[in-house]
Amino acid sequence: MAGKGRGLGRKCPLSDIAILKIHCSPLLDPFQEAKVPDYDVVAIVGSEWRSDMRPKLGHPLDCNCLGRRNFLKLTAGAMAGLTGGGLFLADQARADALSKELRDKLTPDQIIQTMKKGNKRFRAGERKDRNYLREQKASAKGQYPAAVLLTCIDSRAPAEVIMDLGIGDIFNCRVAGNVRNADILGSMEFACKLAGAKVVLVMGHTACGAIKGAIDNAELGNLTGLLAKIKPAIDATTYAGERSAKNYAFVDAVARKNVGMTVAGIRQDSSVLAELEAKGAVKMAGAMYNLETGAVEFFD
Repeated sequence: MAGKGRGLGRKCPLSDIAILKIHCSPLLDPFQEAKVPDYDVVAIVGSEWRSDMRPKLGHPLDCNCLGRRNFLKLTAGAMAGLTGGGLFLADQARADALSKELRDKLTPDQIIQTMKKGNKRFRAGERKDRNYLREQKASAKGQYPAAVLLTCIDSRAPAEVIMDLGIGDIFNCRVAGNVRNADILGSMEFACKLAGAKVVLVMGHTACGAIKGAIDNAELGNLTGLLAKIKPAIDATTYAGERSAKNYAFVDAVARKNVGMTVAGIRQDSSVLAELEAKGAVKMAGAMYNLETGAVEFFD
């Protein structure tokens, strides 16, 4: 529009070509339509974008070219220039490791939601391309993971893969049967109290060998003591059918109970984590991974 008056009638110093150059950032494929990230970044950076970017780009403050419609169009391209992470900017193929600034803006519920969406992509065969070398270099001098996970050592259940996570996104404690002990609790306290993680997630899985071993009273060196930590979950599992390791439905029922009891045990045995949860700084949750379907079920 010709430039007289105020607001919509005022000529913006940025031409349509300049806006196109911003939208088609070199970090994005110019032949593909820009995608909105799985996680809604607009709510977090909207105010900063509106208040800071107009003067920096040479716009008058009353210019409307960065109104809501153009703002939404420009977000995907502009965010590529921020220090992001695989968890936060899952749609950015060349994202750096998760930064402290972005991690601190996330709530525990938002972090869990992002992991859910990552698993959805995994199940659909749409995991994002990653530049792991870039993530490795970006995280070499510091790490700011959003969550700490306690998962089983089962080779078929790698949390970072099945939830489409990158280097530096999470801490992952792995032990057969995803059982807790003092060392695990100390690691979680470091992750949350000192390193700033906001989610504690305990994830079991179907057809778990450690659960089967505990049901069968298996004995083998140090494994005997580990399986003893699972046995309370066997006794606490209500099940009407055959209670044996050959019945996979019972095995999975015990695995679910073991996850729930482990989460409760973390609250009981770690005053540090319990206090963080009471303040709302940390959320504890449980989940089960299905080896057959690839789905992660988060317990509400």
